[in-house]
Amino acid sequence: MILENITMAEFKKHLKKTKTLIVPFGTVEEHGNHLPLNTDTLIINEILKKVVQKRKVFLAPPVYYGVCTTTSRHPGTIGITPATLRRLTYDIVKDSYEKGLRTIFLITGHGGGLHSSAMKEAAEKLTDELAGIKIAVLCPYDVLYRELADLADTPNDSHAGEIETSLVLALAPELVKGRSKEDYPKLPRPFVVKDKVRYWRSGVWGNPGKASIEKGKKAVKMIVDKIVDIIDQADTIKV
Repeated sequence: MILENITMAEFKKHLKKTKTLIVPFGTVEEHGNHLPLNTDTLIINEILKKVVQKRKVFLAPPVYYGVCTTTSRHPGTIGITPATLRRLTYDIVKDSYEKGLRTIFLITGHGGGLHSSAMKEAAEKLTDELAGIKIAVLCPYDVLYRELADLADTPNDSHAGEIETSLVLALAPELVKGRSKEDYPKLPRPFVVKDKVRYWRSGVWGNPGKASIEKGKKAVKMIVDKIVDIIDQADTIKV
């Protein structure tokens, strides 16, 4: 059930069938010169639309903004702070709970460490405060790291690379504008630098040239099946 498309009466009716809500999280973030700024949001939202066709759950509108660190100074990236993401997550879940929802899946299409940590911190606080709530926080790229790595021909594939490009090709091919060249960040770790573009001008981590619709379709199925499996586990979890 797509939450933004239903009426108040339809919400009340569907709430009798399920008390589960999925909230997608994405970003407005550069993804090279070939993928749109909404890549993270687009991928996770389109995949979750397929998930709700398989399970009777609510799908909330996506949270379009996220915490972007490495890409923060690239053209087009518009990020928020971890504190803002924690607050957004907290408020969305708390008010969903007040409306009768009890199992909440916070699923992010953005794999940034600070981004995911902010969501998890909010979930910890909410779990302590709200009786009987179940919250899962996950990123498909983390829970399917090995499987997606095996699907890619590019070792160490990541941001705007082979798999992300393949996913957009499978979900919204009209938004893929050619292919950026293979590249990888050259950040001087462990140093934290302000001018990250200097060390990673392309914003690409991998080889988009090896992307394909076929790989994208396989990745979509992997992610849909995994999320459905995690949803099915909710009934066995004790809070």
